Formats: sequence, C-alpha cells, structure tokens
Amino acid sequence: MKTTELPRWATGFVLPLLNLLSALLVAALVIHLLGESPVESMQILINSAIVNPEGLAYTLFYASTFIFTGLAVSIAMKAGLFNIGAEGQMYFGGLGLTLVVLAFDASLSPWLLIPLAMLGSALFGALWAFLPGYLQAKRGSHVVVTTIMFNFIAASLMNFIIVKYLIPEGEQNPASRVFAESAALPTLNTWFPFFGDTPLNIGFPIAIVALVIYGVMVSRSSWGYQLRATGLNQHAAHYAGVRISRMIIVAMLISGALAGLAALNSVMGSTHYLSLNFPAGAGFVGIAIALMGRQHPVGIFLSAVLFGALIQGGFDLSLEKPNIPVETFVFIQGLIILFCGAMENFYAPAVLKLINATRKG
Repeated sequence: MKTTELPRWATGFVLPLLNLLSALLVAALVIHLLGESPVESMQILINSAIVNPEGLAYTLFYASTFIFTGLAVSIAMKAGLFNIGAEGQMYFGGLGLTLVVLAFDASLSPWLLIPLAMLGSALFGALWAFLPGYLQAKRGSHVVVTTIMFNFIAASLMNFIIVKYLIPEGEQNPASRVFAESAALPTLNTWFPFFGDTPLNIGFPIAIVALVIYGVMVSRSSWGYQLRATGLNQHAAHYAGVRISRMIIVAMLISGALAGLAALNSVMGSTHYLSLNFPAGAGFVGIAIALMGRQHPVGIFLSAVLFGALIQGGFDLSLEKPNIPVETFVFIQGLIILFCGAMENFYAPAVLKLINATRKG
C-alpha cells in the first residue's frame, strides 16, 4: 500500500466515525445555545431510542425503511450513479403495493398477499427508475437531474391518482381505504413481547435479508465485480467486456426496486393505507445512509439505526426538553449529511499523516 493512500479500515471506519463525532459536537453546541445540557440531552436520547425496549423497537422500525432506501442509493453508487430519486421511487412503489392489496386483500391469505405486494412495490419502483437509467445510458442525460425531476413528477402524479381514484366515496382524507387485516405485516412483538405494542414488524428481518443479499452480490459475484468496475472506470470496464449501457440500466432498475420495497414498512407495517407524502423524506435520508455507510452492508445498517434513533429519541427529547424543538434533529441529520457527504475526506490528510508517523516510529 502506498503511503499516500489510507487503508480500508481507515476509510470505512475511522473517517465516518470522526465525521459523525464532528456533527454531534456541533449539535451539542446548538443544544447548549438553546439553554439545555448536551450531556443530559444525549442520555435522554440514548435511553429513549436504544435502552428502552419499546423505544428500540421504534428505532428499528424506522431503520427498516432507511435500510431499503440506503441500499437503493448504494447499489446505484456502486455503478457510479447518484440516484437522488429514491423518494419518488418509494412513492411509486407504494402505489404498486396498494394496487395489489386493494385488488386481493379480500380474497388472498397473508402468505400470498404479502409476497405479491412486495413484488408490486418492487416492480413499480423499478419502473420509476427505468427512464432515468435509460436516458443516462442511451442519451447521456445526467441521472442526478432526471431523478430529481422524477421526484416532483411522482409527487404530482400520486396526488392526482390518490385524490381522483383512491379516496373512498364520501371520505375527505386524501388516502386510500384502509387495508384488510390480511394485508398487515405481522409484528415482531408476537415473538418478542418485550417490544411492547409497537409497529416493528417482519419488514425489519426482510431488510436484513436484503442487506445480506446486497453484500454477497456486490462483493462475491462476477456481476458485482462488473458493477464495481463500471463505477470505478467505465472505459476500463468496457474494454474488459462489460456492456456499460446495460449495466447502468440494470443498476437503476435494482435501485428503484429497493426504493420501492421501502414502502412495505411504511404502508403495510404502519398506516395500513396509502396516504399523500407517506415517504416523508426517507428517500433523501437514504442518500445520507449510503454516504455515511460507505455503501457497505454493515455501515448501511449502523447508519440506518443511527437515523432511526435520532427520530425516535429526538421526539421524546423534545417532549422532555421543550427548549429543543423537533426541527433540531432535522438540523442534526443535515449536519451528518454535510460531514459524511460533502466533507467526507476532511480528516483524511490528518489520519494519513498519523498512520505514516506510526509506521515510521
């Protein structure tokens, strides 16, 4: 290894940890300026989001959605694509899921209905990612621009579909009808009673399975090698026999499918109906998770749990500390994105200098 290069453990663990600590230090300063103790606030947050079993269940519930959106962004990044459209793809995936449920929840058992709904969400999410991928591969249209625009198109289209076709007659709430019991994801408190009456459901182990499949496919398969080669150097990958256009389209289809699957936890695991704006920014959180987790399965999992903890702990902290509004934790998420994204290599020169000095000593 060259003395100008950081080892993998430094880029995959040390730098993200330093970036996270930097974001938390700035957040601690903000909490101090709001007139509250950062140490006491952190204790409340940790107890609410991790130590308390019900709080942990909510943390993992939020993390289930974030794992899928983080995977969606990560698989595209491996191909050198920055998919900012996970929000719209998740939204459209929710439509595919809902159409399946509305058609079959009165006639199919959960054992058939839930897999069919997953298939519908994945197909619709992939469909919404296809055109940006195709335009990038065949026309050179930058995927960042097209996926951003498709987020707005998805929001407008979903507003029209829900209001025009899905609201039950006589209802005012802009949402579909409530699903039948057969469409509810089984909750984990059936097997783990200590989680209490929380919405944590089988979406979490499904997300873990998706993480494992992602790790194996990207790191241990020939297709994953071609995917990573495309992201690192398209010209070299082309000369090695990789069909670049095809790889870009396939990567975006998989990315969209994963984003679409994120709707499973939010719709079938929580609200049990399709509502306006149900993604609630989860697609954009996926960008932060992919950046902070360095597109590694373990990193994605830990980052998703962190953001889930910020949501759960932040809500309880704002109740106990009225001086700290809920919006503060949106600000903290932004800080994490800033340090782990735009400033991800801020500490790299100092870490490299320290490693080289240690070796010489």
